[in-house]
Amino acid sequence: MQEKKGIIAAGLVIGILAVVLVQFGNPANMGICIACFLRDTVGGLGLHRAEVVQYIRPEIMGIVLGAFLMAKGKREYQGRGGSAPFTRFVLGMFVMIGALMFLGCPLRMVLRLGGGDLNALFGLVGFAVGILVGIQFLNRGFTLKRTYRMPAFEGYLFPALNLVLLILLVVAPSFIFFSSKPPGASHAPVLLSLVAGLIVGLLAQRTRLCMVGGIRDAVMFKDWYLLSGFIAILVAVLIGNLILGKFNLGFSGQPVAHTDGLWNFLGMALAGWGSVLLGGCPLRQLILAGEGNGDSVITVLGLAAGAAIAHNFGLASSAAGPTLNGRIAVVIGFVVVFLIAFFNRERSSDFGIKGGVNIDLSGDRR
Repeated sequence: MQEKKGIIAAGLVIGILAVVLVQFGNPANMGICIACFLRDTVGGLGLHRAEVVQYIRPEIMGIVLGAFLMAKGKREYQGRGGSAPFTRFVLGMFVMIGALMFLGCPLRMVLRLGGGDLNALFGLVGFAVGILVGIQFLNRGFTLKRTYRMPAFEGYLFPALNLVLLILLVVAPSFIFFSSKPPGASHAPVLLSLVAGLIVGLLAQRTRLCMVGGIRDAVMFKDWYLLSGFIAILVAVLIGNLILGKFNLGFSGQPVAHTDGLWNFLGMALAGWGSVLLGGCPLRQLILAGEGNGDSVITVLGLAAGAAIAHNFGLASSAAGPTLNGRIAVVIGFVVVFLIAFFNRERSSDFGIKGGVNIDLSGDRR
């Protein structure tokens, strides 16, 4: 009971932070979005040239560094990796392509619902369906093989990279790109964004907050612990938006969103399926990367590569709707994820022992 109170409190704090970040400059219904913020950061580094989404988002750095500090402080930090790295990279890439079809990660999906965006309902149903499909493969022995212990220094490299990104944002050398138009130009002050990210990282590391793990555990084990955190985020965001007059119930006129229900559904179905095979949503992957998990670092790099590919090849949706290239990419994504899921099964269906997505990636409480 105490643990559930803790994750609910964490969810309420994260929801409040998301509302505050929007109030101080972040795009509407985008207080915190891992997919969008990785996309913007990749653009800020010049890895894609979509001028409206280029800004190194300090929330990302804060989340990673917060998770790192909490893991070190609680003696939970451990260098590890070596579990099907390229497969994880590819899965991360298609999770991002699915998320950018929908225009948001699972966390932003909840924030959009809290802002009254009913298009996110299609995304939520698709996300849940994708997870349910993934669970069928988990139950049939899907595995990406074991993770090995690595030197601690291996795990330090990713937090160090995030410190470098933070320095680049502050120093702003000429080779770093900054959007002059929204949504990339819409952002809260750097210090506020960084502190908010640190708090999210600390809380998410402590509670193991994960939308994928929440739905998976509710279905497989009737355990609502993880999902209760996201319900708390939804409640906090809904109340905050109502108080600030930012609640806009409906399908049309929603910020950074489109009304194509089918492709909202399919985009998040792809993201959900890929994420459950990876063992966690994009937020959870950032947290694990901060804890020293090299496999999650590879996944985050795959997410970043997916963002660059999506904008360099016209795959990402916009307020006008999905593109033809994006639709084709999502269909290809389903084929690739199916092949990965099918050919990485073992004879045993003992998920807890031989499943490639170990429960401790997103479901344990310490």
